Amino acid sequence: MVQHDHGLTVTLRSHSARVHVLVVAGDLDHHTGPRLRAALDELTLAPRDGLVVDLSGLTFCDSTGISLLVAAHRRAQDAGAALALAGLDPDIAHVFKIMGLDRLFSSYESTEKAAAALE
Repeated sequence: MVQHDHGLTVTLRSHSARVHVLVVAGDLDHHTGPRLRAALDELTLAPRDGLVVDLSGLTFCDSTGISLLVAAHRRAQDAGAALALAGLDPDIAHVFKIMGLDRLFSSYESTEKAAAALE
């Protein structure tokens, strides 16, 4: 599944039987947020599953994007699953830290490291 919407690409792939990877690339804002929301809504997480959100291709993220990521984290927790971020741009990571989101999200430099942590 690959969807394009105003410069945002969201691709879902399986890393393993229990770990899913959602690759988000481009600008994540109030215009493109519905594309990520739809991809997250299509995803079914079971207890002990893991979801890696690969943000290495993310070029911009506004408050709408942050809200969607926080909602995805809550949804994973409610399902008994774990969510980790991978490849966060240093500037975006800095904004996350200022907002205290570095305490909410586990973040890894690569999808492989995040997936290994969730296995």
